[in-house]
Amino acid sequence: MAFISYAQNFEDIRLWRIFKNIQHGFYIDVGANDPVRDSVTKAFYDHGWSGINVEPMPSYYEALCQQRPRDTNLQCVAGETASDLTFYNVPDTGFSTLVESLAQSYKNCGHEVLVQKVESRTLASICEEYVNGRDIYFLKIDVEGHEESVLRGMDFKKWRPWVLIIETPWNRDQAWESLVLDAGYHSVHFDGINTYYLAEERLGFKPGFELPPCNLDEFQFCKGHKFSHPIEEIEQQLGSALHRAAKAEAELRAMQGSRTWRAIQKIKKALMPA
Repeated sequence: MAFISYAQNFEDIRLWRIFKNIQHGFYIDVGANDPVRDSVTKAFYDHGWSGINVEPMPSYYEALCQQRPRDTNLQCVAGETASDLTFYNVPDTGFSTLVESLAQSYKNCGHEVLVQKVESRTLASICEEYVNGRDIYFLKIDVEGHEESVLRGMDFKKWRPWVLIIETPWNRDQAWESLVLDAGYHSVHFDGINTYYLAEERLGFKPGFELPPCNLDEFQFCKGHKFSHPIEEIEQQLGSALHRAAKAEAELRAMQGSRTWRAIQKIKKALMPA
């Protein structure tokens, strides 16, 4: 069975490479966003996994509740403390953030930015309530500049995700990295968007990150993935052609019952040789 990839940059393929033999695994997705598009966890959910999705945007949270009934879906942000925070909602993008300067830059580029208050919870408190003794196989953090606060709210002595996947600046000058390294995690891969960290007690999985995704991973991209051949235009052309064919057939049937049609048939019959 081919593995169907939904993630934007092969993240789920890299993770599946080391976790494919785990049944009913558990993940935490901080900044889950859409339950399908560019989702790191969708493929795992389809293979029987479940987890915790932390997502403050109402539209994405509602979609997660509808499409991920096995998951625990929380409409909040993960932060250093439990308090209400100002959230800058950039609709229909992955840019929503808690960082005012980033929100202003998006606004300057013409994006709509909605300001709202959101509940903040520490990741440690979320784990305390919902993990229930299970292994956290991977923790994904994609929070548009809020990474340090998320990490400061986590107790890595008590909760030990096997893999951390954290969105990272291209120049890799993340000020928060010492929090991860001091917690006993090792950087094992940078994919241009995210840095992958392995818990030091799980370093045996490091070889799984040393090669890029390849044919031996037996994966396919989901329909509409940006790395797959664009089929939307072809589907539109096919739909238009089918519509034109159906319209022509309907017009032909209508004509067949008309006086003009009967007259044409009489003339054709009269002109046929005896």
